[in-house]
Amino acid sequence: MSTLANQLASAEREEVARAIRLLLARPLLTKAADPAGFDLVRRRRASLARWFDYTCGWSLVVEPRRGYARLTKIRANPDGSRPARRARSGRTPFDRRRYVLLCVTAAELLSMPMTTIGMLADRVGQATAVDRALPTFDPVHKPERTAFVDVLKLLESYDVLRTVDGTTEAYVESAEAKVLYRVDTTLLMRLSASSVGASRLSVPPDEVPARFEDLLAGLVRERRYGGASADGTADEPHGETAATDAQRNLRLRHSVLRRLFDDPVLHREDLTEDELAYVTSLTGRQILRRSVEQAGFLLEERSEGFLLVDPEGIATDVRFPDDSSTARVAALLLLEPLCAAPAGLQPEQLAEAGAAQLRRFPRWAKAYQSEDGPARLAGDAVRVLLDMGLVRRAGDRVVVRPAAYRYRLTGTTSRGADDDPAPATTSSGVPADGDEQ
Repeated sequence: MSTLANQLASAEREEVARAIRLLLARPLLTKAADPAGFDLVRRRRASLARWFDYTCGWSLVVEPRRGYARLTKIRANPDGSRPARRARSGRTPFDRRRYVLLCVTAAELLSMPMTTIGMLADRVGQATAVDRALPTFDPVHKPERTAFVDVLKLLESYDVLRTVDGTTEAYVESAEAKVLYRVDTTLLMRLSASSVGASRLSVPPDEVPARFEDLLAGLVRERRYGGASADGTADEPHGETAATDAQRNLRLRHSVLRRLFDDPVLHREDLTEDELAYVTSLTGRQILRRSVEQAGFLLEERSEGFLLVDPEGIATDVRFPDDSSTARVAALLLLEPLCAAPAGLQPEQLAEAGAAQLRRFPRWAKAYQSEDGPARLAGDAVRVLLDMGLVRRAGDRVVVRPAAYRYRLTGTTSRGADDDPAPATTSSGVPADGDEQ
């Protein structure tokens, strides 16, 4: 009996660890998209909710009958490295227009359990027409319809919209396209990952641009850490002086472990003095290592920082190295000159490095074979490296970070007729895994 109990406990630990990593990569997990994964989360939801609440301060809601699990990832330092992406056009990040349409469309869908694409477009057009802060949506123009379709495809990927009849893409070519949707309004309300409702931070529209950063911080300010009022604004200048020791320790634990489990790499230099003191304390190190073990990761700890590796790649939605796009291949190739210049490279030097790549592989990266192509290629590669935490900007220079030295380019080979380079790498550990929402 004891042996059976041990086997059951071991099986539960393995399942919980797998489910944790699954939710880290896919904070909105639906039964339609991953039946097996959702069933695992459903069965272990109590243990998962406790782990996420204690470790990261994130809430987990599992709705077995509605077929979704939502992990609300709140970050105190939101950034733009995890944008919404278009399902079409090579997963290009959303621009400002698409984000505006996403917000307006979501607001209109809240009262529409069933709708057609034409009715929804009309309501979005009316809503933007009466708001002087927004440009009016006009489906007569194809670029507007294209942006609208990108928004609807994103909501479809979240399972908020389900196509009953017709295809969404047809609307790009004709505003008369007939598409019928079923709307999951409950799931729609779960999409927002903020601790304070936006309506509680209402300010005059004219003041929004000047106060945008403060408003954004107000959306994710959490009262449980002390120093915050009901509307999400700080009671005192720094917002933390009223916190108790328990609240302070809770904030430190969550702030460190959120970044550790959510970012590709955590450098010590990015931590505040309090956070660094916490993670190097006996208690902090015990909690960190226990949490990593419970989630099934391998902890790579160096003098410069920390990195988590998922041996099965479950928690990884963005990989590096990766040859899935030209920019990602160029990013790996760019690490060599960057690592050779610890002081960093200026824009002109980066453009020359991009030009060297194009000269070496003349039939590769055809989208960059233009006068400004080398600079664009280098710029796109740098953005990949910034998102992976491997470089940073220092003025006009791009400076390599310690984690970048774990990679070494051992050679490149040409693949196929396009002379597409396939870099081969070695590293001091294993290739870094990134986690992007």
